[in-house]
Amino acid sequence: MFKTIGILGTGNMGRAIAMGLVRSGLIEGKQLVLYNIHKAKAQRLADETGASVVDSAAELVQKSQAVILAVKPFIMPGVLKEIYPVIAPDKVMISIAAGLTLQRLADAMPAGTKIVRVMPNTPSMVGEGMAALCFNEVVADAEKDDSVAIFRSFGKAEVVEERLIDAVCGLSGSGPAFVYMFIEALADAGVREGMFRPMAYTFAAQTVLGAAKMVLDTGEHPGKLKDDVCSPGGTTIEAVRVLEESGFRAAAMNAVIASAEKNKNL
Repeated sequence: MFKTIGILGTGNMGRAIAMGLVRSGLIEGKQLVLYNIHKAKAQRLADETGASVVDSAAELVQKSQAVILAVKPFIMPGVLKEIYPVIAPDKVMISIAAGLTLQRLADAMPAGTKIVRVMPNTPSMVGEGMAALCFNEVVADAEKDDSVAIFRSFGKAEVVEERLIDAVCGLSGSGPAFVYMFIEALADAGVREGMFRPMAYTFAAQTVLGAAKMVLDTGEHPGKLKDDVCSPGGTTIEAVRVLEESGFRAAAMNAVIASAEKNKNL
């Protein structure tokens, strides 16, 4: 594993990464370096993890073997300009910014920089993230393994071809928002049928969690698992008919596609 990891930006994703790394035991807090433009925010995270806080983005890069660029895409150009002079050939630069390709990142860094592009998602904050990684040609195999291990410390992570990152953005990057809407809709219906809202949210969220775990743990096709719930002439198949008539599948597919297309044009 990288001897030192710097996290540049300690918002939701930066925090999730830091907490995941330390809680999993993948690294010790003293191996973690943090920087945020609002130092107090970085310090609060450091107090929880045992990390150190530095006074500038450049100092973070200098003190880190791997640097996780956990800033928004519109902030990234200014950050890369600031740290350009201190990006050395032995550093591994890991970007989680949506829409920024390996080539665009390479154009803003010194020639020969080792670059990793990652598309994580917000469930990383509770240790259930899903991330996709791709690498430029100068990242060594051991560095690839270490980069994947970082994101597996708070969920699942897979290496993909860069051409699939837009699809990943639409599916797992934006997907949590779609699931939250589904949970909210299920709960609203529960309230309509007489449940108190806190109970309805618990029933809806646990149902989604349990169904997702069934897919992952059994390896069964989701269609088969759906069929297993649908008794002949029963309540569930009647409800499935309503979902199909309402264009449920098409709406979900179109939402993923819309997000993926937007990511291509960022």
